Amino acid sequence: MLRSILAVICLVTVSFAATASVKTPPSEMSKETKKCVACHKKKDPGLVQMWGSSKHYRAKVGCFECHQADAKDADAFKHKKGKQPISIIVSPKDCSNCHEKEVKEVGESHHAAAGNILGSLDNLLAEVIEGNSAFITEGFPQGNSAAAVNGCWQCHGAPIKVLEDGKLDPATWPNTGIGRINPDGSKGACTACHQRHEFSVAQARHPDTCGKCHLGPDHPQKEIYEESKHGISFFANIDKMNLDNEKWIPGEDYYAAPTCATCHMSATRKQNVTHDVGMRISWNNRPPVSVRPEVSDKKMGLPGASVNWETRRDNMKDVCSACHNDNFVDGFYQQYDGLVELYNEKYGKPGGALYKAAKPLLKPAKFSNKLDWIWFELWHHEGRRARHAASMQAPDYTHWHGTYDLAKHMYTKMVPEVEHLIAAGLASKDARKIKAAKHLKAELNKMLNSKDHKWYLNKMDAKEKARRKKAAADFKARYK
Repeated sequence: MLRSILAVICLVTVSFAATASVKTPPSEMSKETKKCVACHKKKDPGLVQMWGSSKHYRAKVGCFECHQADAKDADAFKHKKGKQPISIIVSPKDCSNCHEKEVKEVGESHHAAAGNILGSLDNLLAEVIEGNSAFITEGFPQGNSAAAVNGCWQCHGAPIKVLEDGKLDPATWPNTGIGRINPDGSKGACTACHQRHEFSVAQARHPDTCGKCHLGPDHPQKEIYEESKHGISFFANIDKMNLDNEKWIPGEDYYAAPTCATCHMSATRKQNVTHDVGMRISWNNRPPVSVRPEVSDKKMGLPGASVNWETRRDNMKDVCSACHNDNFVDGFYQQYDGLVELYNEKYGKPGGALYKAAKPLLKPAKFSNKLDWIWFELWHHEGRRARHAASMQAPDYTHWHGTYDLAKHMYTKMVPEVEHLIAAGLASKDARKIKAAKHLKAELNKMLNSKDHKWYLNKMDAKEKARRKKAAADFKARYK
């Protein structure tokens, strides 16, 4: 994000302090910025035009106010046409000189911690299994995987590597990953949502902005939104959304539909704008088994650990109340909770128990076993799709892309593979494997004989069979 926030640092004089706190915008454009503009009008006219349509321009905040740096900064370098050190990167720390509250909220959110994925199974896939280490740069002579650099890092962020001459290593720049680790130690990239150099509020409020990262097989929120009634209403009534209005309160400034920003960040009649996107979320559906958000915040060392899910749900209900009554909202949450609990109890917990019990029978390298892939896609793809879709009222993604795929792959892929591992283990002459196979068999029998799965063994309760038979007869009679 451009050093858009250092923005207010200049009062037309040149006494810049990197940590200055500016309360009032400059009274006129600084001479340094004027020099920048004169040159960049010729070289990069598009950037100048974007800045010219921004609020920064109207506030007399320009290139120099955002990009100026201290000579001691890791990424500072002397511009060939200027004496003052500048930096390419405008970090959240820079932005905090003017936007202190917003930067604090982002820093306490899951967005700023998005870079944590670099140590997860997801990045192992991109670094090793999908890729290799053939992308060699000056800062990484040992190489990186181009799959990770162009994929994972561009959404989740990566530590920015500064070379000796002050330039940025091409493996880590350009990068607008929302969990980017900047040379000044700050986390995040405001430009992930607020495209430089215009910083359009309308663009930040549009669901397409969130779609840069929130789409695809494992977290298709963008597609889910488009299927939902909210998304349908938005695209049908985009001209009524008032997206560029300064005040943007649902029910007052617009009513046609909410966007991602409406629900997770924007002001309501009772709440101020927040840049902590987790403060209105009452389930964390990212892990193999859904947990309450304060649980995951505590694990990640985030301040949100002190904010319980009930408070967050009340925050979201307040958003909903702009258009829906209490009965509608409460009914929705009962449906949503029901789907999350269904996933947790029928798939997440028993699936995880089976996978854990099978580990002694697997080859040691992750993703070198068929079961690794089956279980990963069950919770990471199908499981997330079902849960996320229910949270946003998208029936097709909840069912056909969610619970249907969960059931199909649990019964036609995971169970058969577990049975194969049991048979191979029992047939081996390795006492350790035989013991593990017996334990795995007990876990499988426990799952299949449970209320949720005993139909698979043709052990459905007689009363349940009779109830279903009567329901089928009633259906035929109703529709003849």
